[in-house]
Amino acid sequence: MNQIYILNGPNLNLLGKREPDIYGTATLDDVEALCNDACAGRASCTLLQSNHEGQLIDWIHQATEQAAGIVINPAAFTHTSVALLDALNTFDGPVIEVHISQVHKREEFRHISYVSKRADAVIAGMGVAGYAAATRHILSLLDA
Repeated sequence: MNQIYILNGPNLNLLGKREPDIYGTATLDDVEALCNDACAGRASCTLLQSNHEGQLIDWIHQATEQAAGIVINPAAFTHTSVALLDALNTFDGPVIEVHISQVHKREEFRHISYVSKRADAVIAGMGVAGYAAATRHILSLLDA
């Protein structure tokens, strides 16, 4: 069975508590349930979150051996991390970048994404439903 890694960057452990006017009230547990529902028995989802760039890189390296696809919300590392981009470039499967908020309506620095240079698709502004959409899209790419 295919495995999909759902990777989450800094501060997403506070999802549901941090700035609910921007990010909503859903938690990472809710995100995990949405992704598992989207997989509908066709794949297994492994949701991981870290506030540390190196840990995310290690999980991407692990995914090269264990996962068929990656959904990633790099959070603030989106705009700063060439290291995440380099790690994602080692992964052969589909990568979907997710942002809960519509980053293009926010501060200008949020319009820049290093991860987008590797992502097969970018979903922004759908709230946590974007994770489920990303998971379904990975499944469709794997089926193609």
